[in-house]
Amino acid sequence: MNSNPDETLLFKLYQLLLYSVHFARREIVKPRNLLRNYFNSLLCLSAMLWGHPAISAPNVIVIMTDDQGWGDLSIHGNRMIETPHIDRLAEEGVQFTHFYLQPVCSPTRAEFLTGRYHPRSGVYDTGAGGERMDIDERTIANVFDEAGYNTAVFGKWHSGSQYPYHPLGRGFDEFYGFTSGHWGLYFNPMIEHNGSMMRGNGYLPDDYTMRAMQYAEKSVAEGNPFFIYLAFNIPHSPMQVPDRFWEKFAAMELIQRGTIANREDIDHTRAALAMCENIDWNVGRLMRKLKALKVDRDTIVVYLTDNGPNGHRWNGGMKGTKGSTDEGGVRTPLFLRWPGTVPMGKKVTEMGAVIDLLPTLADLADVPVNPVKPLDGVSLKQLVLGQPSGWPERLIFNCWKDRVSVRSQRFRLDNSGELFDISQDQNQLNPVTSQFPDVAKQLQAAVDQWRSEVLEGAFDMNRPFLVGHPDFGVTFLPARDAIPTGSIERSNRWPNDSYFTRWTSEQDLITWDVEVLEPGLYAAEIWYACPREGVGTTLELHFKGSATRANVKDAHDPKVLGLEQTRSELGESPVKIFRRMGLGTIELQAGRETLSLAAPEIPNGIAIEFRLLSLTRVK
Repeated sequence: MNSNPDETLLFKLYQLLLYSVHFARREIVKPRNLLRNYFNSLLCLSAMLWGHPAISAPNVIVIMTDDQGWGDLSIHGNRMIETPHIDRLAEEGVQFTHFYLQPVCSPTRAEFLTGRYHPRSGVYDTGAGGERMDIDERTIANVFDEAGYNTAVFGKWHSGSQYPYHPLGRGFDEFYGFTSGHWGLYFNPMIEHNGSMMRGNGYLPDDYTMRAMQYAEKSVAEGNPFFIYLAFNIPHSPMQVPDRFWEKFAAMELIQRGTIANREDIDHTRAALAMCENIDWNVGRLMRKLKALKVDRDTIVVYLTDNGPNGHRWNGGMKGTKGSTDEGGVRTPLFLRWPGTVPMGKKVTEMGAVIDLLPTLADLADVPVNPVKPLDGVSLKQLVLGQPSGWPERLIFNCWKDRVSVRSQRFRLDNSGELFDISQDQNQLNPVTSQFPDVAKQLQAAVDQWRSEVLEGAFDMNRPFLVGHPDFGVTFLPARDAIPTGSIERSNRWPNDSYFTRWTSEQDLITWDVEVLEPGLYAAEIWYACPREGVGTTLELHFKGSATRANVKDAHDPKVLGLEQTRSELGESPVKIFRRMGLGTIELQAGRETLSLAAPEIPNGIAIEFRLLSLTRVK
């Protein structure tokens, strides 16, 4: 890692001494990680002393953007945007011309994490608990963590909030971001870091990139390989972007339009393009950091998006946007760069899919997968390394709710049973069902079989939210996961980043369907806002006959934030910075029941606005 061998040797000696002190003092937060660091340093030191090169594993960074379409890159022919750093990943590595995933966020993320089609892991929605993968699923982070990697995720998680659905319960050592499906404020928002709520630092994508760079630097200093999942939250709405990126696009004439031009929101498109240039700027920062750390050639960098574009903008003439199982809704960029190992500038025309990333990256890094359930994905290593001979024909299925389409190398059978020759007609204007009836019949039979094997009975929609896992001290229960009664309303129809407002009746409740895993005493806190009239309200938390209550003593009526940087109509909930307030402690018994927050006394006719409840085990 260092240019001077003597400095490296001294550093490794220092590491061994430091780890030995940790052992002696029993300052061990994660014993397995400390043991891993210790023996890795011992291996490196031995290699230096005896003159043999240390065995090094490649670092891995997976960059996934949110709602960026295939056409939102200059390398794909978009003449309105400049993305030189992302383009360079393709030019200096391998790019897949036909790479597929799912039409919306959480199904794609589940498939990346597990290597399995999302219905198999229990994911059926983007909220209401349906974004959670089954607890017994094994993730790509588990695979790399067990192989000795430092593992981290920075950004949007969208695969469950409460441990063990939380990133730290899925094989990641570090998490900084939000677990929700979307966030309503991208500038200095409330954010989570390893189970603690805090304020973010600036524009979220910039903040995430800085955290990723710091984590890479820390891992290099420790002598450990790292696996970083950098999950940007843009260009998902709200369309908030710093002035320096917006100025170029604010009055730009759009010279390329979506396939349904009269449905295109011009300002939304301009903002999306500005956000994509911010992504590119951050990719440039990250790549320069890898070079400065001298691990540029030792790091596999993967770039993809999570679904089609979140609007009717130019997308290479493909039919469909986010939410569609047609070509434009499920085809994404996939660039993989690993200098010295992966051919430069190679285009892979064979199909790949997001389910393939787990086996592919493990195969490239020579890391054992040890699956506990059969994978749907296959290793693309043969294609990545330029050895495609004998690559078999395969089918890739795209699904959202009950809509299923299937892609072969040449054809797509859409959800209605119409066949299209994508090699000639990627906008799916001219069905060829009658010209190729045998192909249509074969693909329909494959869809029917896939529905029977994968979809039928796959979803458990009666899963409670888990509280008090013994391996994690705090449980967050946001308004997103709650159900209001009476006059209480959500701040927005999209629940992900919403809060509850208009609480005026003493009979109204906010409730969660929860299962307490470990009984005991828990400290309860809420994040709230209220005008002066709300002061004096009594709040009471109930569960299985136990309760705790507290009075609202301080008014907190913050203004809505982020509107000045919102470049297109705000579709998400408005966002405020809520205040933290303790409710005291409550004894929680094990088992499943309704947890309820009540306001038995509202002296001035208005209670609080509610954003979040936390329950922390009292030791």
